[in-house]
Amino acid sequence: MHDAALIPTLVGGIVLAFLFAAIAHRLKLPILAGYLFAGVVAGPFTPGFVADGAIAHELAEVGVVLLMFGVGLHFSLKDLLAVKAIAIPGALGQMAAATVMGLILGWALDWPFAQSFVFGLALSVASTVVLLRALGERHLMETGRGRLAVGWLIVEDLAMVLALVLLPAIGGAISQGESLSPLVLLKTVGLTLGKVALFIVLMLVVGKRLIPWLLKTVAHSGSRELFRLAVLAVALGVAFGAAGLFGVSFELGAFFAGMMMAESKLSHDAAEETLPLRDAFAVLFFVSIGMLFNYRVLFDQPLAVLAALGIIVIGKSAAAFGVVLAFRKPLRTALTLAVSLAQIGEFSFILIGLGVSQNMVTREAQDVLLAAAIISILLNPFLFKWLDRYLAAREQAEPATTDAIAETPALVPTLLQGHMIVAGYGSLGQLLGERIRARGEPLLVLEEGEDRLELLHASGIEVLAGNASHDDVLEAAGLERAKALFVTLPDAFESGEVIHVARRLNPGLRIVARADSAECLAHLQAQGADAVLQMEPELARVMIEQLAPA
Repeated sequence: MHDAALIPTLVGGIVLAFLFAAIAHRLKLPILAGYLFAGVVAGPFTPGFVADGAIAHELAEVGVVLLMFGVGLHFSLKDLLAVKAIAIPGALGQMAAATVMGLILGWALDWPFAQSFVFGLALSVASTVVLLRALGERHLMETGRGRLAVGWLIVEDLAMVLALVLLPAIGGAISQGESLSPLVLLKTVGLTLGKVALFIVLMLVVGKRLIPWLLKTVAHSGSRELFRLAVLAVALGVAFGAAGLFGVSFELGAFFAGMMMAESKLSHDAAEETLPLRDAFAVLFFVSIGMLFNYRVLFDQPLAVLAALGIIVIGKSAAAFGVVLAFRKPLRTALTLAVSLAQIGEFSFILIGLGVSQNMVTREAQDVLLAAAIISILLNPFLFKWLDRYLAAREQAEPATTDAIAETPALVPTLLQGHMIVAGYGSLGQLLGERIRARGEPLLVLEEGEDRLELLHASGIEVLAGNASHDDVLEAAGLERAKALFVTLPDAFESGEVIHVARRLNPGLRIVARADSAECLAHLQAQGADAVLQMEPELARVMIEQLAPA
């Protein structure tokens, strides 16, 4: 099985990921641990089935592309520019600090300067997939903290693009025993930055108009299959073109493709179409990382692995924490970013692999980095759990001075009486809002999406900006005086939390919710909803009612 090709690698990776993820879930461990262990089992360092590492890496790359495309769909150019003042100096400063720590470790291990430098640089950049997955699970992507983290990632990606271009030139000079000409170095840097700038300008001028137009045109064809293909073609096509024509990373190309598609009103549909494929390939990303793990390095060089892990989890996180606090950001923002960056991933593997191919880094140093990286990825979910508990305890202990107030404007409790509350202002929420206003009933909407908030303000509808499942938002909504609560959120768990909190705050409140499945319906009923409506059964009932004589 050492000659495993595409199908065995794909099937073996997914099956093993499922089996070990199920075991991890049963043992109450992070599911990520199951994915990584599946990769270890499928890797070349354990007996039995061995998947094709090169194919697994390429499949994982598709997952990263789709993930960054999805992030771009929820990110605007305004969001990116809003965090540039801290993201650019912060990311570069943190990368420099981590690289210096790597140099010091290399000096202690008696490594050559070039190897120590590449090793330190590889330690400085966080994994896009791990970071975005953690933020997404906590619904932080569209918060100030989430936008800062994504902006930080973009700066790191751009820095890595430059490093990947310069490394072969530096490695070639070293291997030939020559000194690298400053003129050649300056020319290489200038050419790389010029290509990146040209790509960004092209996306802002042409892509911003062409991509939404293409999406709108395909949508008017009425074919959902064609629409799905158009979304994937744009995501993968722009990513591939960016890498091939401009030397930009696949990830950065996909991010800009998503950001340009976000200009279209169909961006929400585009995100839904890519979600299943994105999740499946993201699993293969973690499997491919596990395949690289050589467990023997833990016995051969345990102190080196531990030191590298310390730089990743403590050193560079402390540097990021200090930078964010220096910019007078709240403590919770600094802690969130520090924990988010306490791991490394795909760019680190690419960079260290390139260093090996250029004879700048030994295989032993590569194994040390890979082991430290995998352990950092395994530790990251536990760090986030600690952070969640710490912030929750801090908010309870100091409700009046919590950083949450410093990070977002204070919620002003509504003064409405006998009003109807709509949680979520998507298409269903908007239809409900129109009907409620037509009845002359007072209306309050709970919403956190910026585009929908702008729509609500323009329509003169009272709104509380925030996540509807948060206690402070529901307490400000005047539930004890409300007439009814309509929960239209697409996420069953968020809807359940809204219903649970609302029922606790007002046991007599009339609560009506939407459900997308029988399981969701049962869950929301168990949380205390008075009525839960599922689209297909309700449509079937109404259609049958049309047969009744007038």
